Amino acid sequence: MRQSTEKQIAQSLLFYPLVGLLIGLALHILNTALFETNDMLRAAIILVTWVSITGALHLDGLADSADALVGGFGDKEKTLAIMKDPCCGPIGVVSLILILLLKFSMIFSITEHSDYLLILAPCLARSSILWSFISIPYVRNNGLGSMMAKHLSPQKARISLVTVGCISLLVFGWIGLIILLFSFLIIYRLKKIMMHRIGGMTGDILGAQIEILEASILLVGLLFLGIQQKSY
Repeated sequence: MRQSTEKQIAQSLLFYPLVGLLIGLALHILNTALFETNDMLRAAIILVTWVSITGALHLDGLADSADALVGGFGDKEKTLAIMKDPCCGPIGVVSLILILLLKFSMIFSITEHSDYLLILAPCLARSSILWSFISIPYVRNNGLGSMMAKHLSPQKARISLVTVGCISLLVFGWIGLIILLFSFLIIYRLKKIMMHRIGGMTGDILGAQIEILEASILLVGLLFLGIQQKSY
């Protein structure tokens, strides 16, 4: 069997927005199919499906990042060492509980007029990975992430990001614009924290970024839709 080259593996990052879109469409279809069922049961099934599709990979990154940033005490080497530790500490467990609780409550709050957020959240969150790879240094010198950072085409990544942004604006209008701006602020803030603490990013931090963005997009979308409804 022919093996993929390092460049081909790196270019697979360009398909992350598409992967997010497919995940979102699956969640949207599931939500539509279950809409007549009990709201709490529907939210639970969607959340379990969401976690299962990704194999909890990004949740693992979130837990490792939370443990490392708190337990590292500002020391870069200690922070990176904690991230590589397969054990999950109390801070990591708490971060998982909180993010899953937030996602559950927001899925529970989604109505037939806001279920498109289930498409937007996974797609934009995974698109943000492209921005991170072309704007933040990768701190580890070996591994899959380092290889991707080395071979990813910045020009193609920017084209992909602009395409996703334009489609979001065309399809979702003003709410798409608000979510895009808010997502950028979150990513920029995460970048500042990571550059200050460890001088760049790791795979765990990228996983945490996806989880944080998915929850934030759902939250911002529901908040602004709620404000819009009250204004009428």
